[in-house]
Amino acid sequence: MSWKISVEQILSKNFNQPVKITNTDSLSGGSINDAYKVSTNAGQFFVKKNSASRYPQMFEKEARGLKILTSTGAIDVPEVIASGETNNTAFLILGFIESATKQADFWDHFAKGLANLHRNTAGYFGLDHDNYIGSLPQSNTKHDNWARFFREERLEKQVKIARDNGRIGTGLVQAFERFYTKLPEIFPDEQPALIHGDLWGGNFMVNEQGEAVIIDPAVYYGHREMDLGMSQLFGGFDPGFYEAYNRYYPLEKGWQQRMDYCNLYPLMVHVNLFGGGYAASVQAILRKF
Repeated sequence: MSWKISVEQILSKNFNQPVKITNTDSLSGGSINDAYKVSTNAGQFFVKKNSASRYPQMFEKEARGLKILTSTGAIDVPEVIASGETNNTAFLILGFIESATKQADFWDHFAKGLANLHRNTAGYFGLDHDNYIGSLPQSNTKHDNWARFFREERLEKQVKIARDNGRIGTGLVQAFERFYTKLPEIFPDEQPALIHGDLWGGNFMVNEQGEAVIIDPAVYYGHREMDLGMSQLFGGFDPGFYEAYNRYYPLEKGWQQRMDYCNLYPLMVHVNLFGGGYAASVQAILRKF
């Protein structure tokens, strides 16, 4: 059975009427997925697909993350229709979002939504299930301490992958070890915050109302500065975004200096996914340790 037939069957069940695909347009799905705008007699949908065996439960985990974000009512996310699998092809069906231009108060509205999201808390750092960061598995084993969670579930796991694959040398591993000893005093104590987890400039869209929609999450309860750090890593966010966020949910003093430390995690993910010069960026951050 083709993935298109499976999509038709799922949509037919969802809408309680026969649904037929009338057109599919290939879209950019990022670096790992095939993505399509799927037109049907019941409307338009966004469908992405990939190998079910290569990335087990990836779309199921993404759907769970989107539903967690949706449940907060804090910020717009795509509607999850369903996830499924056929002939080793996994797929995710979402509501289709027409892109538009930003409204005048876009960044203020976006910052308010993110601040409201971050006010959702739990009694632990982590999540009740593991998920993915890009195409890499992301461990969310629960901890009651941010420094320990950041070290054991974020940095150490990526450092091990990079070391085992020869992407970093002993010197950088030792620099991380020195950094770990300072971790408890680097980050201010805060309650765990529900975060997007992969909030770079490519993971938000502008909907027809001119407002932000966040996509492709890697959710967990973490330190909220992680989202802000990631948003600065590759650009795409206006300075007014940070000013507004600070009004809605003020950050502890020195947050700008902590952004580099937050970004050690996404940078190590990029070392493991893409190699290249990302290890040099990590080395530059750790040079002072």
